[in-house]
Amino acid sequence: MFRATEAKVKGSMTGAVSGGSGIFLTFDDGPDPVWTPRVLEALRLADARATFFVIAPLARRFPRLISEMQNAGHAIGLHCARHVRHTQMTREEVEADVHSGLGDLEHLGITSRLWRPPWGILAPWTAAVAEDFGLTLTPWTADTHDWRGDNARAMFEAVSPALGPDAVVLMHDGLGPGARRSNCGETVRLVGPLVEQARSLGCEPAAMNADTAAALAKAAS
Repeated sequence: MFRATEAKVKGSMTGAVSGGSGIFLTFDDGPDPVWTPRVLEALRLADARATFFVIAPLARRFPRLISEMQNAGHAIGLHCARHVRHTQMTREEVEADVHSGLGDLEHLGITSRLWRPPWGILAPWTAAVAEDFGLTLTPWTADTHDWRGDNARAMFEAVSPALGPDAVVLMHDGLGPGARRSNCGETVRLVGPLVEQARSLGCEPAAMNADTAAALAKAAS
């Protein structure tokens, strides 16, 4: 695994939500027919659970990958139907997007209360929309910036200072809008070292649920 110095492994969360033993690996912009299976395999080899925030039309297009996520014990949340910043949409457009996205997931037998909007960007009314749909907004505390195309070692060193109990790590298993890379190979290579580092800190990678996400958001505020 990659090694971080002691000064780089202290997260900013207190561990109160998970009792000091949980860390949350999250993936946006999938499912991708090439890269999601490789991320799932990396998680399987590490015996780790994660949370996938999916683009709903892609989920319907690749239902087998959604089934593989569920069968492996991973959690699934809504990312969007259209990958557009909320600040570039009206409230009504976002409401329609959420309604469509949740409908796609329900078609696959998924009822999720987890929601991470595109780029994590919120409009003044995003929280109200979440409440109206019974969703929990799910931010992150550690950003790998993997969309830039950095190599796994560089991402590991950059994100290590934020690892620790209750850390929420952002990665991508798909190539969303704005990605500066042509593949997700370095993200796949990052999974194992992140899991090893988390366990060296006494943290076990776990799948999220809505109660966990709400508690994490409250603790971080």
